[in-house]
Amino acid sequence: MMPWRRSRLGIGRRGESMLVDLRDRILAQGTIPKLPDSWLVESALSSAGGSPFAGDFVVATTRADGRRLEVAVVDVSGKGEAAGTRALQLSGAMGGLLGALPPDQFLPAANDYLLQRDWEEGFATAVHLSLDLETGDYQLRTAGHPPPVVRSAGSGRWHVIKTEGPVLGLIEGVSYDPAGGRLTSGDALLLYTDGMVEEPRRDIELGIDEMLGVAEHLFRRSFDGLAERLAAKVGSRDDDRALLLVHRR
Repeated sequence: MMPWRRSRLGIGRRGESMLVDLRDRILAQGTIPKLPDSWLVESALSSAGGSPFAGDFVVATTRADGRRLEVAVVDVSGKGEAAGTRALQLSGAMGGLLGALPPDQFLPAANDYLLQRDWEEGFATAVHLSLDLETGDYQLRTAGHPPPVVRSAGSGRWHVIKTEGPVLGLIEGVSYDPAGGRLTSGDALLLYTDGMVEEPRRDIELGIDEMLGVAEHLFRRSFDGLAERLAAKVGSRDDDRALLLVHRR
Protein backbone atom coordinates (compact mmCIF):
# COMPACT_ATOMS: atom_id res chain seq x y z
CA MET A 1 0.00 0.00 0.00
CA MET A 2 1.48 3.38 -1.02
CA PRO A 3 2.00 6.11 1.65
CA TRP A 4 -0.77 8.31 0.19
CA ARG A 5 -3.19 5.40 0.46
CA ARG A 6 -2.31 4.97 4.13
CA SER A 7 -2.89 8.69 4.58
CA ARG A 8 -6.31 8.56 2.92
CA LEU A 9 -7.28 5.64 5.11
CA GLY A 10 -6.04 7.46 8.19
CA ILE A 11 -3.67 4.67 9.21
CA GLY A 12 0.06 4.25 9.46
CA ARG A 13 2.17 1.18 8.94
CA ARG A 14 1.01 -0.24 12.24
CA GLY A 15 -2.63 0.26 11.19
CA GLU A 16 -1.93 -1.36 7.83
CA SER A 17 -0.45 -4.35 9.63
CA MET A 18 -3.59 -4.54 11.77
CA LEU A 19 -5.82 -4.60 8.68
CA VAL A 20 -3.73 -7.35 7.13
CA ASP A 21 -4.08 -9.30 10.36
CA LEU A 22 -7.84 -8.80 10.26
CA ARG A 23 -7.89 -9.92 6.63
CA ASP A 24 -6.13 -13.11 7.68
CA ARG A 25 -8.75 -13.62 10.36
CA ILE A 26 -11.60 -13.40 7.85
CA LEU A 27 -9.85 -16.03 5.74
CA ALA A 28 -9.53 -18.20 8.85
CA GLN A 29 -13.30 -17.89 9.42
CA GLY A 30 -13.79 -19.61 6.08
CA THR A 31 -11.52 -22.55 6.84
CA ILE A 32 -13.44 -25.73 6.14
CA PRO A 33 -13.53 -28.00 9.22
CA LYS A 34 -12.18 -31.54 9.00
CA LEU A 35 -14.85 -33.69 7.35
CA PRO A 36 -15.35 -37.40 6.68
CA ASP A 37 -13.33 -38.76 3.75
CA SER A 38 -16.55 -39.23 1.78
CA TRP A 39 -16.87 -35.43 1.44
CA LEU A 40 -14.82 -32.85 -0.46
CA VAL A 41 -15.59 -29.22 0.41
CA GLU A 42 -13.43 -26.41 -1.01
CA SER A 43 -13.69 -22.63 -1.12
CA ALA A 44 -11.99 -19.98 -3.27
CA LEU A 45 -11.88 -16.20 -2.78
CA SER A 46 -10.65 -13.50 -5.20
CA SER A 47 -10.85 -9.74 -4.73
CA ALA A 48 -11.51 -7.05 -7.33
CA GLY A 49 -8.35 -5.80 -8.98
CA GLY A 50 -6.13 -7.92 -6.78
CA SER A 51 -6.85 -5.85 -3.66
CA PRO A 52 -5.95 -7.55 -0.36
CA PHE A 53 -9.44 -6.72 0.93
CA ALA A 54 -12.72 -8.13 -0.33
CA GLY A 55 -16.39 -7.93 0.51
CA ASP A 56 -17.01 -11.62 -0.25
CA PHE A 57 -16.34 -14.24 2.38
CA VAL A 58 -17.17 -17.76 3.58
CA VAL A 59 -17.94 -18.89 7.13
CA ALA A 60 -18.14 -22.58 8.05
CA THR A 61 -18.52 -24.81 11.08
CA THR A 62 -19.71 -28.28 12.06
CA ARG A 63 -22.40 -29.13 14.58
CA ALA A 64 -24.01 -32.20 16.15
CA ASP A 65 -20.63 -33.74 17.01
CA GLY A 66 -19.39 -33.25 13.47
CA ARG A 67 -22.40 -34.83 11.78
CA ARG A 68 -23.68 -31.59 10.23
CA LEU A 69 -21.89 -28.95 8.15
CA GLU A 70 -23.10 -25.35 8.31
CA VAL A 71 -21.62 -22.93 5.77
CA ALA A 72 -22.52 -19.52 4.36
CA VAL A 73 -21.20 -17.64 1.34
CA VAL A 74 -21.69 -13.88 1.76
CA ASP A 75 -21.33 -10.80 -0.46
CA VAL A 76 -21.16 -7.45 1.35
CA SER A 77 -22.12 -4.33 -0.61
CA GLY A 78 -19.30 -2.23 -2.04
CA LYS A 79 -15.68 -2.96 -2.93
CA GLY A 80 -12.18 -2.47 -1.63
CA GLU A 81 -11.20 -1.47 1.90
CA ALA A 82 -14.66 -0.16 2.87
CA ALA A 83 -16.39 -3.42 1.93
CA GLY A 84 -13.51 -5.40 3.40
CA THR A 85 -13.83 -3.68 6.77
CA ARG A 86 -17.58 -4.36 6.89
CA ALA A 87 -16.93 -7.95 5.81
CA LEU A 88 -14.47 -8.40 8.68
CA GLN A 89 -17.07 -7.32 11.21
CA LEU A 90 -19.87 -9.30 9.62
CA SER A 91 -17.85 -12.50 9.23
CA GLY A 92 -17.11 -12.60 12.94
CA ALA A 93 -20.77 -12.10 13.82
CA MET A 94 -22.01 -14.61 11.26
CA GLY A 95 -19.44 -17.16 12.33
CA GLY A 96 -20.83 -16.97 15.85
CA LEU A 97 -24.45 -17.13 14.71
CA LEU A 98 -23.77 -20.06 12.41
CA GLY A 99 -22.54 -22.23 15.24
CA ALA A 100 -25.14 -21.12 17.80
CA LEU A 101 -28.50 -21.03 16.02
CA PRO A 102 -30.74 -23.59 14.30
CA PRO A 103 -30.52 -23.35 10.49
CA ASP A 104 -33.88 -21.61 10.08
CA GLN A 105 -32.82 -18.81 12.44
CA PHE A 106 -29.40 -18.03 10.97
CA LEU A 107 -30.35 -15.66 8.13
CA PRO A 108 -33.04 -13.81 10.15
CA ALA A 109 -30.46 -13.21 12.90
CA ALA A 110 -27.88 -12.02 10.35
CA ASN A 111 -30.51 -9.67 8.93
CA ASP A 112 -31.21 -8.24 12.41
CA TYR A 113 -27.48 -7.76 13.00
CA LEU A 114 -27.06 -5.73 9.82
CA LEU A 115 -30.12 -3.60 10.57
CA GLN A 116 -28.67 -2.75 13.98
CA ARG A 117 -25.33 -1.66 12.46
CA ASP A 118 -27.06 1.05 10.38
CA TRP A 119 -24.12 1.24 7.96
CA GLU A 120 -24.37 3.66 5.03
CA GLU A 121 -23.98 0.68 2.69
CA GLY A 122 -25.45 -1.77 5.14
CA PHE A 123 -26.74 -4.63 3.05
CA ALA A 124 -25.41 -8.01 2.01
CA THR A 125 -26.50 -11.10 0.12
CA ALA A 126 -25.90 -14.64 1.35
CA VAL A 127 -26.54 -18.31 0.72
CA HIS A 128 -26.65 -20.71 3.66
CA LEU A 129 -26.17 -24.48 3.40
CA SER A 130 -27.04 -26.90 6.19
CA LEU A 131 -25.81 -30.40 5.25
CA ASP A 132 -26.25 -33.72 7.03
CA LEU A 133 -22.90 -35.45 6.44
CA GLU A 134 -24.33 -38.90 7.15
CA THR A 135 -27.40 -38.89 4.88
CA GLY A 136 -26.47 -36.17 2.39
CA ASP A 137 -29.75 -34.35 3.07
CA TYR A 138 -29.40 -30.58 2.78
CA GLN A 139 -31.31 -27.34 3.16
CA LEU A 140 -30.45 -24.17 1.27
CA ARG A 141 -31.64 -20.64 2.01
CA THR A 142 -30.73 -17.50 0.07
CA ALA A 143 -30.95 -13.79 0.83
CA GLY A 144 -30.89 -11.82 -2.43
CA HIS A 145 -28.16 -14.14 -3.66
CA PRO A 146 -27.49 -15.95 -6.97
CA PRO A 147 -29.07 -19.42 -7.00
CA PRO A 148 -27.03 -22.49 -5.98
CA VAL A 149 -26.51 -25.19 -8.61
CA VAL A 150 -26.30 -28.96 -8.17
CA ARG A 151 -24.87 -31.66 -10.44
CA SER A 152 -26.43 -35.10 -10.45
CA ALA A 153 -23.87 -37.83 -11.03
CA GLY A 154 -26.61 -40.05 -12.46
CA SER A 155 -27.66 -37.69 -15.26
CA GLY A 156 -24.42 -35.71 -15.55
CA ARG A 157 -26.45 -32.49 -15.64
CA TRP A 158 -26.41 -29.29 -13.60
CA HIS A 159 -29.64 -27.84 -12.22
CA VAL A 160 -30.36 -24.45 -10.70
CA ILE A 161 -31.91 -24.69 -7.22
CA LYS A 162 -34.66 -22.10 -6.98
CA THR A 163 -34.79 -20.42 -3.60
CA GLU A 164 -35.40 -16.75 -2.85
CA GLY A 165 -35.33 -14.42 0.11
CA PRO A 166 -34.84 -10.69 0.76
CA VAL A 167 -31.40 -9.08 0.92
CA LEU A 168 -29.90 -8.87 4.40
CA GLY A 169 -30.05 -5.53 6.17
CA LEU A 170 -32.98 -3.84 4.42
CA ILE A 171 -36.26 -5.19 5.83
CA GLU A 172 -37.23 -6.04 9.40
CA GLY A 173 -38.91 -9.26 10.46
CA VAL A 174 -38.22 -11.36 7.36
CA SER A 175 -38.07 -15.14 7.03
CA TYR A 176 -36.28 -17.37 4.56
CA ASP A 177 -37.86 -20.49 3.07
CA PRO A 178 -35.60 -23.50 2.45
CA ALA A 179 -35.07 -25.59 -0.64
CA GLY A 180 -34.07 -29.15 0.16
CA GLY A 181 -32.53 -32.16 -1.48
CA ARG A 182 -30.07 -35.00 -1.02
CA LEU A 183 -26.53 -35.38 -2.33
CA THR A 184 -25.70 -38.96 -3.26
CA SER A 185 -22.31 -40.40 -4.25
CA GLY A 186 -20.79 -38.40 -7.11
CA ASP A 187 -23.12 -35.39 -6.79
CA ALA A 188 -21.77 -31.85 -6.48
CA LEU A 189 -23.10 -28.51 -5.28
CA LEU A 190 -21.79 -25.00 -6.07
CA LEU A 191 -22.46 -21.87 -4.01
CA TYR A 192 -21.04 -18.60 -5.37
CA THR A 193 -21.30 -14.81 -5.33
CA ASP A 194 -22.49 -12.64 -8.22
CA GLY A 195 -18.93 -11.76 -9.24
CA MET A 196 -18.65 -15.30 -10.60
CA VAL A 197 -21.55 -14.89 -13.04
CA GLU A 198 -22.42 -11.21 -13.52
CA GLU A 199 -20.89 -8.83 -16.02
CA PRO A 200 -22.20 -5.53 -17.43
CA ARG A 201 -24.84 -5.91 -20.14
CA ARG A 202 -25.10 -9.68 -19.73
CA ASP A 203 -27.96 -11.69 -18.24
CA ILE A 204 -27.02 -13.61 -15.12
CA GLU A 205 -28.43 -16.79 -16.70
CA LEU A 206 -25.75 -16.58 -19.39
CA GLY A 207 -23.12 -16.13 -16.71
CA ILE A 208 -24.36 -19.21 -14.85
CA ASP A 209 -24.31 -21.22 -18.07
CA GLU A 210 -20.71 -20.15 -18.75
CA MET A 211 -19.62 -21.05 -15.21
CA LEU A 212 -21.22 -24.48 -15.43
CA GLY A 213 -19.72 -25.15 -18.85
CA VAL A 214 -16.25 -24.38 -17.52
CA ALA A 215 -16.92 -26.42 -14.37
CA GLU A 216 -17.97 -29.42 -16.43
CA HIS A 217 -14.79 -29.20 -18.48
CA LEU A 218 -12.54 -28.80 -15.43
CA PHE A 219 -14.06 -31.52 -13.28
CA ARG A 220 -13.31 -34.20 -15.88
CA ARG A 221 -9.75 -34.15 -14.55
CA SER A 222 -10.75 -34.17 -10.89
CA PHE A 223 -13.00 -32.43 -8.41
CA ASP A 224 -9.93 -31.78 -6.25
CA GLY A 225 -8.88 -28.15 -6.57
CA LEU A 226 -11.91 -27.37 -8.73
CA ALA A 227 -12.97 -24.33 -6.67
CA GLU A 228 -9.66 -22.52 -7.20
CA ARG A 229 -9.42 -23.56 -10.84
CA LEU A 230 -12.96 -22.43 -11.57
CA ALA A 231 -12.59 -19.09 -9.77
CA ALA A 232 -9.45 -18.44 -11.84
CA LYS A 233 -11.25 -19.13 -15.14
CA VAL A 234 -14.60 -17.34 -14.86
CA GLY A 235 -16.10 -14.22 -13.34
CA SER A 236 -15.52 -10.48 -13.45
CA ARG A 237 -12.04 -9.27 -12.55
CA ASP A 238 -13.68 -5.98 -11.51
CA ASP A 239 -15.72 -7.61 -8.76
CA ASP A 240 -14.99 -9.71 -5.69
CA ARG A 241 -15.62 -13.42 -6.20
CA ALA A 242 -16.28 -16.30 -3.83
CA LEU A 243 -17.05 -19.93 -4.62
CA LEU A 244 -17.78 -23.01 -2.54
CA LEU A 245 -17.74 -26.58 -3.90
CA VAL A 246 -19.40 -29.47 -2.06
CA HIS A 247 -18.83 -32.93 -3.54
CA ARG A 248 -19.89 -36.29 -2.17
CA ARG A 249 -17.27 -38.80 -3.26
